[in-house]
Amino acid sequence: MSDEREKIVVLTGAGISAESGISTFRDSGGLWERYPIEEVATAEAWERNPEKVLRFYNERRRQLLQAKPNAAHYALVELEQKFDVQIITQNVDDLHERSGSSKVLHLHGELLKARSSMDPRLIYPWKKDIRMGDLCEKGSQLRPNIVWFGEEVPAMDEAAKRVQVAKRLLIVGTSLMVYPAASLIHYLPPGMPVFLVDPNIESIPPLPNLKTFPEKAGKAVPALVKQWLRE
Repeated sequence: MSDEREKIVVLTGAGISAESGISTFRDSGGLWERYPIEEVATAEAWERNPEKVLRFYNERRRQLLQAKPNAAHYALVELEQKFDVQIITQNVDDLHERSGSSKVLHLHGELLKARSSMDPRLIYPWKKDIRMGDLCEKGSQLRPNIVWFGEEVPAMDEAAKRVQVAKRLLIVGTSLMVYPAASLIHYLPPGMPVFLVDPNIESIPPLPNLKTFPEKAGKAVPALVKQWLRE
């Protein structure tokens, strides 16, 4: 049964999770200042030093398990009262799901899942540390279910399809600097209104029909949702 309500696509990035205490990667003091990408977030790093890669993501997973969704996450759930809300997230946390959002597409993988290093189709729910010697059913080492730099983003085609049929795009907490996710704006239907919530709007490329809210997600998203629900 199809959902005939107006479709709103929400593209979220690190900024929405930062207010829940999740460390960001690119901001000043972010994770990439302490952990070079090439040492923990590439297939080459995994081949070179899997223990270091596992340690990095085990720390991230422990942090996530202590975090809670914030006002912005819950506001997006409220939006489902009136609209068909489809969330496309660059984040690897599960805060959208925990807050109650029903349609969430993860571009870069999910931290609370592990997958086979031999067969990417073998994916397992995983809330504890992944250790060397933890194997999939085919006998290969488990790795984080994360799309590393240089790896294909399997969900991109589905994400593009969702953007193409949306009536509004809400971008929350992302600078649109990470590709291929940033290329989703090229699939916008002509005249589609775009709403951007991010304190650092000066780094955002110019877009037609763009309305900006240079504030943190926890303040701007609930206000915008309240306005849309009153329409």
